Amino acid sequence: MSPSPVKGPLLLGVRHHGPGSARAVRAALQAARPEAVLIEGPPEGDALLALAAEEGMRPPVALLAHAADDPGRAAFWPLAGFSPEWVAIRWAQEHDVPVRFIDLPAAHSLAAGGEGQEGDGPDAVRLDPLAVLAETAGYDDPERWWEDVVEHRGAGGVREDVLGAFEALGEAMGALREAYGDGGHQRDLVREAYMRQRMRAARREFGDAYAVVCGAWHVPALRARTTVAADKALLSGLPKVKVETTWVPWTHRRLARAGGYGAGITSPGWYAHLFSARDRPVERWLTKVAGLLREEDRQVSSAHVIEAVRLAQTLAAMRGRPLPGLTETLEAVRAVMCDGSDIPLALIEDRLVVGDVLGEVPDGAPVVPLQRDLTRQQRTLRLKAEAQDRELELDLRKDTDTAKSLLLHRLRLLGVGWGTPAASRAGTGTFRETWRLRWEPELSVRIAEAGIWGTTVLGAATAKAEADAAGAEELGEVTALAEQCLLAGLAQALPAVLQALADRAALDTDVARLAKALPALARSLRYGDVRGTDATALGAVAAGLAERICVALPSACTAGLDADAAAEMRGHVDGVHGAIGLLADADEGLRERWSAVLATLAGRDTVPGLIRGRAARLLLDDGRLPAEETARLMGLALSPASSPSDAAGWIEGFAGGSSGGGTLLVHDDRLLGLIDTWLVGVPERAFTDVLPLLRRTFGAYEPGVKRTLGELVRRGPGGSAAAASASSAPEGFAPELDPVRADAVVGLVRMLLAG
Repeated sequence: MSPSPVKGPLLLGVRHHGPGSARAVRAALQAARPEAVLIEGPPEGDALLALAAEEGMRPPVALLAHAADDPGRAAFWPLAGFSPEWVAIRWAQEHDVPVRFIDLPAAHSLAAGGEGQEGDGPDAVRLDPLAVLAETAGYDDPERWWEDVVEHRGAGGVREDVLGAFEALGEAMGALREAYGDGGHQRDLVREAYMRQRMRAARREFGDAYAVVCGAWHVPALRARTTVAADKALLSGLPKVKVETTWVPWTHRRLARAGGYGAGITSPGWYAHLFSARDRPVERWLTKVAGLLREEDRQVSSAHVIEAVRLAQTLAAMRGRPLPGLTETLEAVRAVMCDGSDIPLALIEDRLVVGDVLGEVPDGAPVVPLQRDLTRQQRTLRLKAEAQDRELELDLRKDTDTAKSLLLHRLRLLGVGWGTPAASRAGTGTFRETWRLRWEPELSVRIAEAGIWGTTVLGAATAKAEADAAGAEELGEVTALAEQCLLAGLAQALPAVLQALADRAALDTDVARLAKALPALARSLRYGDVRGTDATALGAVAAGLAERICVALPSACTAGLDADAAAEMRGHVDGVHGAIGLLADADEGLRERWSAVLATLAGRDTVPGLIRGRAARLLLDDGRLPAEETARLMGLALSPASSPSDAAGWIEGFAGGSSGGGTLLVHDDRLLGLIDTWLVGVPERAFTDVLPLLRRTFGAYEPGVKRTLGELVRRGPGGSAAAASASSAPEGFAPELDPVRADAVVGLVRMLLAG
């Protein structure tokens, strides 16, 4: 005999994303057999509910609503497979029962600014109902209280048993509402007024034979007797915008409270397991844990699983819990499977307790044209969106890898950060690229926002680049944009970018900004050969910038620079030096002019020591400063006539740890001796001032270099390894480098580095 239909509205108060609530909702609906199901959610999603029954829909997913004229103003309503709302939707569809959303429309909530509006200011104190109930019951952890009371409670087949938990929870929430009012959730009063109106409409259509699935906090307000006029008064005058809605994939990680989701839970992976495990959940969970640890090459046997189960059950019994919860299982895992270490336990919490499950939506879900084009390219290039970090190595000599690179660069230009460039492990050639991919649900909003620029990824990126070039205020922004255009293969956008680049370069007289802009421009030129992109149009602009920098830089590096400005200018000198190294292949005279500028900086007393030392080091590395001249410049910089702080700055510029200065000092006894002599003669008061600079210089050396330098200083003058080896060089090695023999291998070395 089938159960009789409900005789009054069935209010099922739940915890969002609670597996115990989900099981209880399914059992209650099966027992009551309502003629309609109303669910807390935006009514704009009613038209999309049919997609929930399609084969391609796999939770976790979320309803996305955004303002039609401002896609960045958006809101999500996530649903997991263990969410009570999702279970109610699927039950209604399986039993051919109408199902509708009854929360305040997104048109109103987005117009008001989303969550936190309508009186919920930043200083409002918002009550956590579960925390209050847990504290009342003597628990210090709301999650543990919820597990004991709801998640570990089995729903029986008798209707009274099924509905008992809902009745008890509703009464508890009623007591809280009486004591705390709206609990700081002032916007809920408007939402509940709208829900009551939708319930009245359902009563006119179905009588009282309908069920409502909503947050337990709302149940007392939905049961309260209020007038139609009072509810209309709360809803009158609400702002409204036109919205568009769709389904988007969601992840377990974004369901977690730590992911920033306001109604989040702490352990979505654990909750998903509790919902799917029909029997022996602890045993099945610990088996999953053992499988994960084995994948990480840890020795975990069946005996470990058995012992962990026993320990978890013992802990639960000692604490008076009906079943082991997540706390007990993790403690058992740490003790039995992890040897007391928190390191493998952190892996378990990340992979299993939270998890990286990514949902799927069917192709029929409405999307902006840009998303449709992106999906097509993802399938063509076999770039699957995944919730976990994934490293992608690309060889730009292959057409498919080049297409992947272009797509990722175009998306970055559009603000869709699916991929982030990373350092390559396979080599340093310009034909290699490494990306770190991770798909986040929020990227769906970024794609909707980028949809205003075009209907395809290529068209949208081109339009966005042209608009950015027109709106750029600094020269550096345009040069960085030119580099992005070449990386993304946006040939149609380059004319507009180059025009903006030429216009701003002609008007900019700040040598620091010119120096900041040149490196990106020089890097852009080298991508022409690798990607088949014509970058020659940038050559004239880059050469013009380099010439202006060579003329203006010496006068800009004056003694009037303070320490911070000198450090910034030193960085610009490094950047320009590297850029001219790339540009000099097309103009050898440019390298000569730049070397003359460095020589001027190295020998001018009015230039800060940090910049003089750096210029001398760059000239030495390029073979344009003889060893004798280098020693002379260092002797002048470290002479008693120089201030200790300026001398320390010279040393930092010349022998900074990141520039291989330590190795230079190890092999040049004369330079090391000059520094040692100067350091010993620094007055006591001045030494305290220069110590931070020296520590920054020498502290960055590798441990082996620092150890060797210490040994050389201990030996004293003439005790360097270079001097010692001069008299006892191995057979086949000369005391000094033979330039002719060294040059013979230059071509081969270049081929090896390029490959």
